[in-house]
Amino acid sequence: MKKHLFMGVIGLFLLGSCTGKHAHHDHEGHNHEAHAHHDHEGHNHEHEGHNHEGHHHEEHHDHEGHNHEGHHHEHEGHEHAHEGHGDEIALSDSKAHAAGVEVGVVEPSSFHQVIKCSGQVLAAQGNESTVVASIAGVVKFNGKLTEGMKVGQGATLMTLSAKSIAAGDPVEKARVAYETAKAEYERMEALVADKIVSAKAFAQAKEAYENARIAYEAVSRNNAASGTSITAPLGGYVKNLLVKEGDYVSVGQPLVSITQDQRLSLRADVPQRHYQALSSMESANFCTPYNKEVYELKALNGRLLSYGKSASENGNMIPITFEFDNRGKVMPGSFVEVYLLGAAQADAIALPLTALTEEQGSYYIYKQVHPERYMKQLVSLGASDGTRVQILSGVSAGDKVVMRGAYQVKLANTSNAIPGHSHEH
Repeated sequence: MKKHLFMGVIGLFLLGSCTGKHAHHDHEGHNHEAHAHHDHEGHNHEHEGHNHEGHHHEEHHDHEGHNHEGHHHEHEGHEHAHEGHGDEIALSDSKAHAAGVEVGVVEPSSFHQVIKCSGQVLAAQGNESTVVASIAGVVKFNGKLTEGMKVGQGATLMTLSAKSIAAGDPVEKARVAYETAKAEYERMEALVADKIVSAKAFAQAKEAYENARIAYEAVSRNNAASGTSITAPLGGYVKNLLVKEGDYVSVGQPLVSITQDQRLSLRADVPQRHYQALSSMESANFCTPYNKEVYELKALNGRLLSYGKSASENGNMIPITFEFDNRGKVMPGSFVEVYLLGAAQADAIALPLTALTEEQGSYYIYKQVHPERYMKQLVSLGASDGTRVQILSGVSAGDKVVMRGAYQVKLANTSNAIPGHSHEH
């Protein structure tokens, strides 16, 4: 009986032990395999399914569909727009008109052979005069007298007086000498018929009288109580004032030079290498340094006077001289840039200088390719006559080109390029 009870307790113990071990094994299996694996795989699978397949796939699909494809498409569209700005410049008609942009059609025209050199504007011969002192004396200006001042013909410029000089007034001395010579001549004239005086002595007296008369009339012509007046021989402008008030001058000393501005001459100094081409020079343009304006002799009734057949004194240059009407504000004596114009070349492509812009030594023009659209074009240049320049390449007949206001189109190109560049990055 005890043996059966003991075996039953052992069996229950073994059964409990086996059940506990199986329960522990199930617990471990659940934690490690079922729970851990289920949670990890299940959660991960859910995470993968939701995040990677669901959410991530949606984001990826959304990114690819909208952001990548849409934004990329927009990005490509913007790059295309930016390329358009690089090649074509947008400028509305209203802005172009406000900026003074003028477009013209390129047409072949004649263009002269050009020799560029330096020169000087001078008063034409016969239109400039230097006034000299007719007597010795002290200078006193008749009012204000300055260089550049306009004067009329016969106007009193200054007076010369020697009344306070120890040597005496030359006018008064000339008067005395004249009256003395006249009295001696008249005395001998009455005696020569009776041969009381010789014919030789009478001739000498007559000569002395005539010389005294001429001298007195010369110095007394413009004489007054204040002195001898010095007048302008022609109307024009005071070019050079050669004395100051209070100076003492002698007879024949230059006092002032006066120039007329109705007719001027242009003298250009040409390098010797162009000597053969001088005979074909027909006209000239010149540019003044004080207002940068280009004058065309053709429009100023200009004509060629002469050109040198030998080099000038310095041995390097050959002079060529033109004459023209001074209808503009040209200052005699000024040094200028000269464009000598020779034989004309037909069917040349030439544009005004206002059509060009310069960047780092290269020159560009702007073509109008569509309404309100322009394109920058590199060109190579030939000679310039001061107003136009010959185009060797980059422009063809029939092209629509910005003739004036090219710099404003250049600014429009710069302002368009900056925002596009920033947005692209």
